[in-house]
Amino acid sequence: MIVFDLRCGNNHVFEAWFGSTEDYEGQSARGLVACPICDDRVVEKAVMAPAIGLKGNQQAHHLARKEELRTLALMQAELESRCDYVGDRFVDEARRLHAGRSSGGPDRTCPNETPCSEPAPQRGIIGEATIGAALDLIAEGIAVAPLPFRSRHRADA
Repeated sequence: MIVFDLRCGNNHVFEAWFGSTEDYEGQSARGLVACPICDDRVVEKAVMAPAIGLKGNQQAHHLARKEELRTLALMQAELESRCDYVGDRFVDEARRLHAGRSSGGPDRTCPNETPCSEPAPQRGIIGEATIGAALDLIAEGIAVAPLPFRSRHRADA
């Protein structure tokens, strides 16, 4: 195994392990190597120093950065497990949810196949919206927030 420092087009630097240099080159050529922070697929090898131990103050920063990335990945997994990905239907779905209607519609049935009088439990949604559309939602009183990462569910990811 070999580890490379990689840098995406947005200047995020991260480590990735490969079986060999050829494995990295093949995966990169097929667009399989992506930045774990922004999912950018324009990735190249970053300048690597020889395996010389970092100074104490640099080690702490390096380890802190790795822990931050690990925490962000855990937050992303937790959030995505609790939300439904709606893609480019985000604005319409947010308005439906705000109005009290889920995308499933008002004709939801309970387990005994009778119409339910109780509302369906609400899940959050994740999707894409332009900044202008998000600002319109906020002006309408609909709470939305940008995510600090790209969803793993994106169709173009």
